[in-house]
Amino acid sequence: MSWLLVLPIAIPMATAVLALLVRQRRMMERWVSAGGGVALLVASIILLVVVWEDGTLAGRMGNWPPPFGIVLVADLFSAVMVLIAALTGLLIVVFTLATVDEERERFGFHSFYHILLGGVCGAFVTGDLFNLYVWFEVMLIASFSLIALGGEKAQLDGAVKYAAINLVSTILFLTSIGLLYGATGTLNMAELHHAVRAVENQGLIDAIAVLFLVAFGIKAAVFPLFFWLPASYHTPPVAVTAIFAALMTKVGVYALIRTFTLIFTNDAAFTHTLLLVVAALTMTTGVLGAAAHTDVRRILSFHIVSQIGYMILGLALFTPLALIGGVFYLIHHIIVKANLFLIGGVLKRVAGSFDLDRLGGLYRSHPVLALMFLVPAFSLAGFPPLSGFWAKLILIKASLDLEQYLIAGVALVVGLLTIYSMTKIWTQGFWKPLPADAPAATAPLSRVERAALYTPIAVLCAITVTIGIWAEPFFVVAERAAEELIDPTGYVRAILGGNP
Repeated sequence: MSWLLVLPIAIPMATAVLALLVRQRRMMERWVSAGGGVALLVASIILLVVVWEDGTLAGRMGNWPPPFGIVLVADLFSAVMVLIAALTGLLIVVFTLATVDEERERFGFHSFYHILLGGVCGAFVTGDLFNLYVWFEVMLIASFSLIALGGEKAQLDGAVKYAAINLVSTILFLTSIGLLYGATGTLNMAELHHAVRAVENQGLIDAIAVLFLVAFGIKAAVFPLFFWLPASYHTPPVAVTAIFAALMTKVGVYALIRTFTLIFTNDAAFTHTLLLVVAALTMTTGVLGAAAHTDVRRILSFHIVSQIGYMILGLALFTPLALIGGVFYLIHHIIVKANLFLIGGVLKRVAGSFDLDRLGGLYRSHPVLALMFLVPAFSLAGFPPLSGFWAKLILIKASLDLEQYLIAGVALVVGLLTIYSMTKIWTQGFWKPLPADAPAATAPLSRVERAALYTPIAVLCAITVTIGIWAEPFFVVAERAAEELIDPTGYVRAILGGNP
């Protein structure tokens, strides 16, 4: 069944090639892009079903035994992340049909988009650190191209900032890999689970763990390494920002969770306490940045930072319940954050601006859009019975169980400030009267354009509500994924075989 592990990578890459070959025929390119998204979603559903029924699935490419060959592996956590990536990827492809202009499509937008999806899925299913680095670089190349595509001044400025800080992360990641290989003789993550324990100098392992924390922390946009995100995420088209918001930082979070539950667990009193401090500061600084801005994209970008702190909190507490909360929060946040950026894109299309000072009255002119905004906004803030309520509740309960009252208080205060930010968008963008200096009225949406814009938003809203009112199945999935993270014996045995 190892072919199932290849499909989440092969399908987007094949789609990228086909889209490039037919890029001069716009409608055909769009059909190829949408078809590739559907195929990836189907493959990811099959992968999740197989992993759920049969346990962790591993494949040795070229039949080379580890650590000599490339290993692909999917436990439940990986399979869930691949499925969420495929789902959001497909919905955002639909959104691009009404928002991405012909020039960007002609210069390879859809190809770069699917290369990005392939890189994301590759990072989720790789079984060794060097290939994780490779997939990070695939994502970097594709994401840089998507930011810069169009050549506008603001885009190029954002692309330079984005690329510069990510190159720093790459250097740190490679340095960390070299040091870890020198200390253990392997980069296979299953072998590293045991190899790091055999190293005599555990202080060196702690130092390497900090380097990995910094390298992955830049990708995940944690404090104080998040400054590149709000400086670049507001520059590309909204569809690009939406896929970045949904997946790019989550790959960094995934890498942190994978390495700090599988490899760097010997000195949890040091590493996970450091993660706890990072989580608290990330939550706080992110939400304060959101409260200080009036541009919808910047508010939402800072909220990406803030919400990453909750995910890191689940890892830092490092209990079964906390990891359940971390996984649950990842699922919830990918859906909600992608949706909020898509709604922001529709705001720009129908009202002509992202600036809240120049918006108003949208609840009267676009009541459906106003209603759909309230669903992800309230979920992000943690209102019951939406998905964000359960995610926050699990993490706060895990904090209280460990008598970590301070971090529980921080999480609650950040939730209140999140309500303030979401309320600000509602009151200024939807509720207050239209200001005198508002942009001129835009052309009304065509039927096709309306379907392409509203269908992905409606689907994501439905998923958010479903997770909220029917939370038990999602909790069960998160619980089983957390159990595998706490006890990675099945993961190690699937890769190494026999008795690890």
